[in-house]
Amino acid sequence: MNCFDKALYCLLSSVFLLVQPVHAQHHQQADSKPVWEPDLGNGRYRNPIIHADYSDPDVIRVGKHYYMTASSFNSAPGLPLLQSEDMIHWRIVGHALPNLMPAENFRTPQHGKGVWAPSLRFHDGKFWIFYPDPDFGIYVMTAKEFAGPWSTPHLLVAGKGLIDPTPLWDEDGKAWLLHAWAKSRAGFNNQLTLRAMAPDASKLLDDEGTLVVDGNQLPGYKTLEGPKLYKRNAWYYIFAPAGGVEFGWQSVFRAKNILGPYEEKIVLAQGDSKTNGPHQGAWVTAEDGRDWFYHFQDKRAYGRIVHLQPMQWKDDWPVMGKMHPTTGIGEPVDTWEKPVLESHLTNLANPPSSDDFSSPTLGLQWQWNANWNSDWYSLTANRNHLRLYPQALTASALASSPLIDYPAILLQKLPAPAFNASVKLKLNTHINGDRAGLVLYGLHYAWIGVEKHQDHYLLQYRTCTSANLNLRCQEKIVHSKIIKRAEIHLKIALNSAGMAQFYYSEQGEHFTAFDTEFNAAPGRWVGAKVGLFHMSTSDVASSTLVDNTNSNQAKSTNRFADFADFRMRPKTND
Repeated sequence: MNCFDKALYCLLSSVFLLVQPVHAQHHQQADSKPVWEPDLGNGRYRNPIIHADYSDPDVIRVGKHYYMTASSFNSAPGLPLLQSEDMIHWRIVGHALPNLMPAENFRTPQHGKGVWAPSLRFHDGKFWIFYPDPDFGIYVMTAKEFAGPWSTPHLLVAGKGLIDPTPLWDEDGKAWLLHAWAKSRAGFNNQLTLRAMAPDASKLLDDEGTLVVDGNQLPGYKTLEGPKLYKRNAWYYIFAPAGGVEFGWQSVFRAKNILGPYEEKIVLAQGDSKTNGPHQGAWVTAEDGRDWFYHFQDKRAYGRIVHLQPMQWKDDWPVMGKMHPTTGIGEPVDTWEKPVLESHLTNLANPPSSDDFSSPTLGLQWQWNANWNSDWYSLTANRNHLRLYPQALTASALASSPLIDYPAILLQKLPAPAFNASVKLKLNTHINGDRAGLVLYGLHYAWIGVEKHQDHYLLQYRTCTSANLNLRCQEKIVHSKIIKRAEIHLKIALNSAGMAQFYYSEQGEHFTAFDTEFNAAPGRWVGAKVGLFHMSTSDVASSTLVDNTNSNQAKSTNRFADFADFRMRPKTND
C-alpha cells in the first residue's frame, strides 16, 4: 500500500466508522411482515435461512452468539458483518471494509473482482478476517468487537490467483494458512496449498508451501476451491467444495498430519433434493454441542443464498443433511428442527430491506457499486429522504451502458424469490440529461425513472441487454412519456421466476404497468440487485475514471434527486 492509499484509507475508515454505528434496525424495516422468514413458527425452520446473496458464507460461534461474513466482490462497503442468537435469524451489524483496497483500483465498478471468499475466526481474544483479492493477494484484518472498528487490511501475501484463505492455529503454537487458486489469474486451479504462517499473521514463513490436495489426481474432480481448515479429535479436516458453484458438491478431506496424506469423501450433494450445488460454507458447533453446516446455493439472478444443514459425525467423518439410503451421501433438507429453541430470545431479526430514510446514516443493507464518498448523498438535507447528487461519467460509458460503469448506484440484494420494491422520487434539476430512478441491476439491467429534457420531464423505462451475459449490454428506451412534474412513485414487482414488471403512479395509489417485462440477470459472481441512482449525462468526466475523492457535483443546491419511503413487501399473489 503506498502512502497515498494508506492515508486515504485511514481517512475513509474514520469517516465510515463515525457514520455507521451499530444501531437498531427499526427505521430500516418499516413493514411488520418480513419479505422472507425462515422460522416456520412450529419449532422448525426452512431453507434457505437467508434468501439473499451472502456468497461463500463463513460462520463461527463465540459464547452464545453466532457471527457471519461473506464475499462482497466490488461492492462497498465490503465484508458484511451479520450476527445471530438462534443461527437462523441474522441481523446486519456493520461492514469490516469501508472501501476496497488499493483505493485507486476500485474508483469505478470492477465487476467480479475485489473481495472473494473470506474466512472468519476468533483467536487470541479477537476476531480475524482473512480475505482474498485474486488480483492482489490475501489480506488480514482484526477487531476486538465484531461490529468494529476493524484494522486496516494487512497484505499478508501478494500475488495473483491466491484465493479462499483459511487459517489454523494449532495446539503446538504453530500457525498455518491454506488457500486455493484461481485459474483466471494463476493459470491453474483444482489444488489446495498449505503454508506456514507467523502466529500473528504478519507474514508467511515459506515461499512455496505444500500441495496437500490435488484435485487433478481425484477422479471426476474439477474446480476444487473454497477450503476451510479445522481440527477435531487429532484429525485435520479440510472442508472444500468442488464441481463448480451451480452443480458442485461438498467434500471433506482428513489426515492425522496437517501436511497429509489426506483421505477424501463427498459428504453433501444435491442427490434427489431440489437444492442444486450445495457447498462452500462453514462447520459450526452450537452451544448445546450439536453440529451444523452453513452453505450456499447458486440461484442465478438471486445470487448465492444461504442454507443450514444439520450435521453429525460417524467414524470421524461428518454427515450433513439427511443421508441418501443408496449413495450414503448427505442431501440438503428443506426443513428441520430449529437449532436454538429458547423462548427468551428477543433480539431476532432478518436482514433489513425497507428503509424510510429517517436515520442520519444509511441502512446497513445498502452498498455502493464501487468505492464511495460522502459527497454523493445526504440524509439530512431533506428529512426522511435520501438525497442523491449527480455524478459525471465518461463519454464512452454514456454511449452504451452507462449504469454498468457508474459507481454511485446505491444497491441492495434481492431479499426473497418474489417481492415488490417501491419508492417515491422527486427530481430537481435545470440541466438536460439529468436522470434518476429505480433499477433492477445486473450485467443486464432495467430501470424506471425521470429524465430532464428541454422544458419538461420524461418518465422513462429503459433496459440494457445483449445476446448473452458475456457481451456488454446496450441501453435502449422501451417506453417514454412526458409528465407534468418530476415527482412520481415507482415500483418493481418481481415474481418467483425472476421476471420483473415495472410500474409508476403519480399519486402513489393506483399504479400503471409498462407492458414489457424484464428477466432479472445476475452480475459477475453475484446476484441481481435493486438500487437507486441519480446520474448526469451532460457533464462528462475529463479523465477515464470518475474522481471519487472529489465529487464532480459536490452537494449542489439545485441538482438533486430525493427518494422517500423505500419499501420491500412480500408479493402475495406469487
